[in-house]
Amino acid sequence: MSDQKDQTIDVTVDFSGGLEILFSNQKHHALSVPAKDAEGKPANVGFLINYLCQTLMTDPRADLFVLGGELRPGILCLINDSDWELEEEDAYVLQPGDNILFISTLHGG
Repeated sequence: MSDQKDQTIDVTVDFSGGLEILFSNQKHHALSVPAKDAEGKPANVGFLINYLCQTLMTDPRADLFVLGGELRPGILCLINDSDWELEEEDAYVLQPGDNILFISTLHGG
């Protein structure tokens, strides 16, 4: 029998810059996400973004967060306080205790 902890990864996800309105107006989320994607590969940030859209997003305007299945341009992603560009972007494999922060820089004009 496998342990539930082996099947999930505990991470925190934070939203800022208005993105929280897409996620029940809640900025901070403590989550247990599947440790592997549908193909059995270790869960990465790309998987997390899709997971957030499918399970946590309460607003129908997903296009404010993702476009074409990828993080929308104008949204910054920090992985443990580091720009995700320094951490392999969406290919970064999630680790227990990771903090993923999404910040919208989008605005009207």
